[in-house]
Amino acid sequence: MPAPLIDRQLLERLERLTIHWQKSFRGLVGGHNTSRFSGTGVEFYDHRRFHQGDDLRAVNWRAYLRLEKLFLKMFQAEPRAPIRLLLDASASMAAGAGEGEVSKFDFARQLAAALTYVGLVRHDSILIQPFHETLDETCLASGGRHRFGPVTDFLLQLQPRGRSAFMETSRQFLAKYTGAGLLIVISDFFDDADVLRPLQYLSDFGHELMLIQLWSPSEREPAAAGDVHLEDAESGAPLELSLDKDARHAYTEAFDRYAGALEHLALRTGGRYSGFSTGLTLDDAMLRALEPTGQEYARGGATAGGR
Repeated sequence: MPAPLIDRQLLERLERLTIHWQKSFRGLVGGHNTSRFSGTGVEFYDHRRFHQGDDLRAVNWRAYLRLEKLFLKMFQAEPRAPIRLLLDASASMAAGAGEGEVSKFDFARQLAAALTYVGLVRHDSILIQPFHETLDETCLASGGRHRFGPVTDFLLQLQPRGRSAFMETSRQFLAKYTGAGLLIVISDFFDDADVLRPLQYLSDFGHELMLIQLWSPSEREPAAAGDVHLEDAESGAPLELSLDKDARHAYTEAFDRYAGALEHLALRTGGRYSGFSTGLTLDDAMLRALEPTGQEYARGGATAGGR
């Protein structure tokens, strides 16, 4: 029997993170845009005359007793925007883990499960959409915390495979999901092609981006020295490198510039970004992911916490 993605003790701690979820996405999850409808709702708005086919439960019967006319109570509610979670299931997500370390894919699955649980506690509906070069089968999580079991079953059966193709999967996503909403992307964002352009593409179509970048400790700060043989996890292409102290330092700087470009794109488009090592505890990863917008992200601190 496979081990659970997250234990019961963590689930109990996640209950307390619902306040972080609400603060993080104020105006989107739960919404601040009000809609008017007849029937039960959140806050009373006005009356209108009753029409054939209206819900009798929304009739103001006290007004009827006084005026002998049927009036319908109207309310304004806070519509919930769709929440979709794009989970990178490409082969590169299984690469990079050292001995005794959790893989990016396993960490991503745990993080996806934890975020979904927090959403279920708030009675949100979250669509989990795995992807590699194409979109895979989905899992819709809704109905409250007691419907969390099928989510973990779905995530546990996923296997990383194929290559990354952000432009192609972004096009498929926009064709499949026409309604704008919150789009959480959990990935290492490794792709031979440009990643920033398809992410901008998603934002241009109205999706609010929450980018969560994962890396293994050695992917940001390689420990190897001397002549190194590498193989691309997705294409199998070999790469021969000679690494010294200066080369490793230059590589880390380039890695941080790439992470900074992802962060800049997310913030510039009104979204958010979190990036951290898989060495971080899941509790700390959740706190970083759900920090209210406006708190400064310190990449050095996130990385230090993951080592």
